Amino acid sequence: MDFDLNDEQRLLRDSVERLISERYDFEQRKQFAQSHEGWSREMWAQYAELGLLGLPFAEQYGGFGGGPTETMIVMEAFGRGLVLEPYLATVILAGGLLRHAGSEAQKSRLLPEIAQGKLRLAFAYAERQSRYDLADVATTARKDGAGWRLDGEKSLVLHGDSADTLIVSARIEGDRRERNGIGLFLIDAGANNVTRRAYPTQDGLRAAEVTFSGAWAEDVLGAPGAGLPIIERVVDEAIAALSAEAIGVMSAMHELTVDYLKTRKQFGRAIGEFQVLQHRAVDMLVALEQARSMALFATMMAADDDAAERHRAMAAAKVQIGRSGRKIGQEAIQLHGGIGMTMEYKVGHYFKRMTIIELMLGDTDTHLAKLAEMGGLIGAAN
Repeated sequence: MDFDLNDEQRLLRDSVERLISERYDFEQRKQFAQSHEGWSREMWAQYAELGLLGLPFAEQYGGFGGGPTETMIVMEAFGRGLVLEPYLATVILAGGLLRHAGSEAQKSRLLPEIAQGKLRLAFAYAERQSRYDLADVATTARKDGAGWRLDGEKSLVLHGDSADTLIVSARIEGDRRERNGIGLFLIDAGANNVTRRAYPTQDGLRAAEVTFSGAWAEDVLGAPGAGLPIIERVVDEAIAALSAEAIGVMSAMHELTVDYLKTRKQFGRAIGEFQVLQHRAVDMLVALEQARSMALFATMMAADDDAAERHRAMAAAKVQIGRSGRKIGQEAIQLHGGIGMTMEYKVGHYFKRMTIIELMLGDTDTHLAKLAEMGGLIGAAN
């Protein structure tokens, strides 16, 4: 299989990497993080100008018409830059729901707004009791004339504080953990009966706890009650995107550590001359390449229409990404010594982001259990 990028993809990679290297150094990122919204509207406009906000959308909606490979390219560069903007929340998660479940009218109205940087969305799906179970939905939606009334609470809504519109999973029928009966509803984030409590997350991003008290929703994505398969598909795509971001994070941690070993001196010698530390740096590289292979596999499988095989691939990728991320992060902190724990030095910020990536959309143990239930990755292919 040919893993080389074509000319258009190489141009995209060069453009994104140049933007991040020139406009997103560590000190600038600190300023973005300390702003009111916790990210940069100026950078958001730059992403729109480069076509990144319309990357996965069809050209008829003002998009780039890209696929999982283009998303992988962008997310890896964003991982290296520790990007704070709501790209995953708006373009990958909410944008993915619109691509797969939106009507022609909804896509024509909303996707061009996203691509132009005028509209930000967030996907409100997690609840305090759900613990990575996408079917565990206690938030309810009841029919009310031409629309719906939503009641319930959503937790850890990524960039839910700055979103203009929320896409909310809510149950229209059935028990709390039933697979059927879950709908996807578009709600104005600033509407009456919607309360948002914002807070920073450990990796420097933003999230919100959102409460709905009879909140009005007129737009429904797809058939009411048939939203779970769409959610699962978009979450699989988001796992592939997160895997690519993790490669950027891990690559940066490895490079920073190797550079530190070459410059930090002890007993009159660079500590990188000590063979035991060289071996640990090589172990980091091996873990990185193992993770890179699985991230590529996740990218290949992200658009697969076979849900069972796609779930299997994403679970396997998440397990390896989690294991490699923990290995590389711990080694990076330990080999840097005390400076690795300080807020002033960036390796610790990469470690924090990698830790959150491992927890997002199912942690390593959760996906390992899923993979075991499905018979494992290799066993499934036989």
